[in-house]
Amino acid sequence: MKTALKWFLAFILIIIIAAGAGGTYIYYGIQPVKASEEAVRVTIEPGMRTSSIADTLEQQGLIKNAFLFKSYLKLKSEGSRFQAGTYDINPGADYDEIIAKLNSGDIVKAEMIRFTIPEGYTVKQMAKTLSEQGFINEDTFLKLAKSPTGIDSQLLADIPDQAEMKFRLEGYLFPETYELKKGSSEQEIINRMFTETDQRLHKIADFEQQLKKSGLSLNEIMTVASLVEREVVVDSERSLVAGVIYNRLAKNMKLEIDATVQYLLDKPKERLMNSDLRKVDSPYNTYLYEGLPPGPIAAPSLKSIEAALAPEASEYLFYVTKKDGSGEHLFAKTYKEHLKNIEKSKATAK
Repeated sequence: MKTALKWFLAFILIIIIAAGAGGTYIYYGIQPVKASEEAVRVTIEPGMRTSSIADTLEQQGLIKNAFLFKSYLKLKSEGSRFQAGTYDINPGADYDEIIAKLNSGDIVKAEMIRFTIPEGYTVKQMAKTLSEQGFINEDTFLKLAKSPTGIDSQLLADIPDQAEMKFRLEGYLFPETYELKKGSSEQEIINRMFTETDQRLHKIADFEQQLKKSGLSLNEIMTVASLVEREVVVDSERSLVAGVIYNRLAKNMKLEIDATVQYLLDKPKERLMNSDLRKVDSPYNTYLYEGLPPGPIAAPSLKSIEAALAPEASEYLFYVTKKDGSGEHLFAKTYKEHLKNIEKSKATAK
C-alpha cells in the first residue's frame, strides 16, 4: 500500500513539474523579443497562410516561437483578416500589437516620385524634363509617345496613327502634377498621363455633345486646343483666338501660326525671322500648308480644350501680340487693319 502511494505521489509530482515546465515554456515563448527602435520589414504575400506568416515572423526575429503564435491566433480566432503588403514592425511588439498591425493593413507607403508637366509642353520637353530628373530614359519615352503600346483605352482608338505625325501621343499627355511609385517605367508614366487626359475630357460638361456639334474629330479639336495653348496667355482671349482659327479655316486661309514652325525646330527660337517661317517643309508648317497640322503641337490645358469646343464668334481673321508685356492681342477683321495693329503693337514695346 505504501509503495502504491509513493508511486502515485511521484506521478503527481511529475505532472506538476511537467505542467510547470510547460507553463514556463509557454510564458517565455509568448513574450516579446528584445525591443529595438530599428523596424524589421516583413512582406505578407497575397493568399499567404497564417502558418507561413507565423514562420516568417519567427525567421525575421519578431516572435520567439511560430507554433505558439499560431496557437494564440487559434485561441483568439485571429488571422483571417490579415492583409497582404509590406510592413515595418519593431522588435518588442507583443502578439496583440502584431495582430492589430496586420489586421489594419498598416503597410509601408511606397516611395513616390513627384513631377510637374506645365501646360503647353511638347512630348520632347516632357521627355527631357523627366530624364533630367532621373525618372525615365528619354529615348524610350519618345518611342512610346510615337508608337504607343499597352494602353487600354478607347481614347487611343480616336487618335489617328499617321506617319506624318511626329508623335501620336502629342497633346494627349495631360499637363499636371503627378505622383507615382518610385521606379515606375516609361510605359506606366505614359499610361498615367494618358489616362488623366481621358478622365479630364469626360469631366467637361456635355463633352460628347459638344464634340459632335463641332463637326470635328477629337484629334482636330485637340489640335486647335494646342494651337490656342501656345498662342494665348490671357485666359479671356482663348475662345476668341479659337474663333479666329476657325474663321481662317472656313475661308481656306493658311493659319500662319508661328508656334507650328517653332514645333518643328530642334531648338525653338526666341524670335522667328520671315525666312524661318517657310524654311521647314512639313505639314505642321501652317505658313506653307492650309488647314490644321496633322495633330497637336503641345499639351493643351483644359481651358484651351474648352475654348476649342466653344469658340467665341467674331469676324476677326488676324491677331498680333501686344509688345507691352501684357500678353494680350490686337484683333483685326482685315489685313489692312492687321498691319495697323502691328504698328500699334510696336509702338507699345517696352
